[in-house]
Amino acid sequence: MTGLVIVGHGTRSAAGVDQFAALVERVRRRADIGDVEGGFIELSRPPLTDAVGALVARGQRALVALPLVLTAAGHGKGDIPAAMFREQQRHPGLSYRYGRPLGPHPLLHDALEQRIDAALVGVDHADAPDRAATWIALIGRGSTDPDANAEVAKVARLLWEGRGYAGVEPGFISLAQPSVPAVLERLRRLGARRIVVAPYFLFAGVLPDRIVARSAEFAAAHPELDVRVADLIGDCDALADLVLERYAEALGGDIRMNCDTCAYRVLMPGFADKVGRPQRPHDHPDDPVGHHHHHAHDHGSVALVGGGPGPDDLITVRGKALLDAADVVMVDRLAPQGLLSGLRPDVLVVDAAKVPRGPSMAQEAINAALVSHARAGRRVVRLKGGDPYVFGRGHEEVQACVAAGVPVTVVPGVSSAFAAPALAGVPVTHRGVAHDVTVASGHLPPGHPDSLVDWAALARTRGTVVLLMAVDTIAKIATVLIEHGRAPETPVLAVQDAGQPDQRSVPARLDEIGALAAREGIRPPAVFVVGPVAALTTTGPTV
Repeated sequence: MTGLVIVGHGTRSAAGVDQFAALVERVRRRADIGDVEGGFIELSRPPLTDAVGALVARGQRALVALPLVLTAAGHGKGDIPAAMFREQQRHPGLSYRYGRPLGPHPLLHDALEQRIDAALVGVDHADAPDRAATWIALIGRGSTDPDANAEVAKVARLLWEGRGYAGVEPGFISLAQPSVPAVLERLRRLGARRIVVAPYFLFAGVLPDRIVARSAEFAAAHPELDVRVADLIGDCDALADLVLERYAEALGGDIRMNCDTCAYRVLMPGFADKVGRPQRPHDHPDDPVGHHHHHAHDHGSVALVGGGPGPDDLITVRGKALLDAADVVMVDRLAPQGLLSGLRPDVLVVDAAKVPRGPSMAQEAINAALVSHARAGRRVVRLKGGDPYVFGRGHEEVQACVAAGVPVTVVPGVSSAFAAPALAGVPVTHRGVAHDVTVASGHLPPGHPDSLVDWAALARTRGTVVLLMAVDTIAKIATVLIEHGRAPETPVLAVQDAGQPDQRSVPARLDEIGALAAREGIRPPAVFVVGPVAALTTTGPTV
């Protein structure tokens, strides 16, 4: 039969590891499913690679991988599948079916009810405590995935319905709100005098211990309240039954995943940084692959966002959503500055400008800051002008993040290479006029030893040439283009401050543009459009 690998997250608690092992053994004893192993993706032994390796060594080539997690958050959606993919690379021919997370499920709700009842034993010296006078604080782990947090709220409601409690309120011990003290205070204000804190956790660990501590602190500050903490779900027959049910579902292909509100597939307000995020396995200290870091549950990330050519309303929808969700924004000089006024008051804004012939933040310092803030658990947006990958050093920053193990994503932006001509009424291609367009940097003049541009080849083309960062070098560029074959009368249009209220366009011939740009005081940011299309402008000169 198909083997089963039960995949846990991992914990620093020896008791939690023992409880996980006990559940694996319980499932192994109760199930006629061939072979069962359990392993962790981080923090604890045995690592997942050992569990899979043991099954493969015993001849298993097809497995069910069951995530032993209560909610479908990042570990279940990304980390465990990525770890299993790594195992497939290690064991060619290995296949697996992926089970869905455990909850919400009636078996878990019944187990929670039993733990709450046990916490109430002896209340009022009654065999059956008065549930109508008991309020429940259901405390989940907390996640940066809104779908997972919503599942805890759903469990709270299902636990309340039909069981006669005065009320059930959800809360979280990490990464999400409301916190344990906030939930207990809410219940106190609602008139609660008896509260049972029910941890929505499977096994012992640092976070369940923290729930107990926070509850005790609140109780000490409010001696008029009866605050009790229920036991964890723990190793039990009900949990083993649910594991076997999920195993059977996976074998039958009936896993019923909810993708409608998955933040990794759907743009959710405040969580745009998750859409399309690649699946990456955690690095287990006992797995020979990886950096062997210890996961601190601080899921920072970096997003390189192209802000467009300058106007606030030309940023992409996804870029704006990421900006709204950011904790830190590192902004370039040419990024849309007006968007900064709409950030939350607690957002840290870092000036990463590179001013021509002025103050600049070194690229190495920018890279280090991106990594540092992300490792501190912050959502970082690197807001750039135009597109991050068009003369924006975007890939250098991506490489720095990847090297540091920091999740990073790139959101393309509208490049000024095409936006500036369009805003000036010039198409960079046009039927019968230009069938090709070349974008070149004029940062280094022709003949500079570090320049990678073949100006002679550009001069021989018949299409459009768009020059960026060429204000200081346009005269030399024009001279070289003419020397190598471009007609002196070739139309050129200089577009300054594209999209801004003071945008202006200055037309010229190729043999005149250098002197005219100097005479008219053309200054950055400016784009030069060279070629027959420059004569097609519909707006006319604005000098």
